[in-house]
Amino acid sequence: MDHRLDALQQRLGYRFAQPRLLVRALTHRSYGADHNERLEFLGDAVLSITISAMLYERFSGSDEGDLTRVRAHLVREDSLHRVALQLGLPEVLRLSDGESRGGGAQRPSILADALEAILGAAFLDGGFEPAQALVRRLFGEVIASTEIDSWSKDPKTELQEWLQARRLAVPVYRIVATRGQAHAQTFEVECAVPALGLAEPGEGRSRRMAEQDAARRLLDILKSSDRPGGPLRS
Repeated sequence: MDHRLDALQQRLGYRFAQPRLLVRALTHRSYGADHNERLEFLGDAVLSITISAMLYERFSGSDEGDLTRVRAHLVREDSLHRVALQLGLPEVLRLSDGESRGGGAQRPSILADALEAILGAAFLDGGFEPAQALVRRLFGEVIASTEIDSWSKDPKTELQEWLQARRLAVPVYRIVATRGQAHAQTFEVECAVPALGLAEPGEGRSRRMAEQDAARRLLDILKSSDRPGGPLRS
């Protein structure tokens, strides 16, 4: 494990004075009691404030709503998952045998949590400035290369605003079914707008992702209609 930890620290651009903190950050609760959930709590805060500062600097002419929307995209699970894969975290996670056999090392939520835990560990190990510098290294390129307009509102938000602008009630989401084992479930949901007689299905690896998929499908129908109230059907 030592050589893999050394390689990870090289990729991070940060060397831990207390390597045990890094080991804990890579330890899933299925492995043992000394797991990474408390570090994840700290890392989430470090990530949020640092990304906020970076966006404030990068987009000086943007308002709070735009900055909040971009930050939400950058700190959500799938964005953290991509960074975790780039760092090679699946190779160094500590999981129980059962979680490993079930593909836990590739599970987006586990990888995203481990990344946040590493940031929390860096904060405890060296303080806020080194942890902030780590976030800037990991996310600086994507922030520098993006534009505010490229980060559209997520489908759930856009659908809600579309309905509210027409004085219609917000959509209703419900889980229709779940498939697969607990570590790799697929959620099926329905997004309904009773006032319009509309309902569309959605699917995703989490309930949130499935709801976003359903909201996008419903938005597509509403936007494709020439009528202000959208197509009415049962």
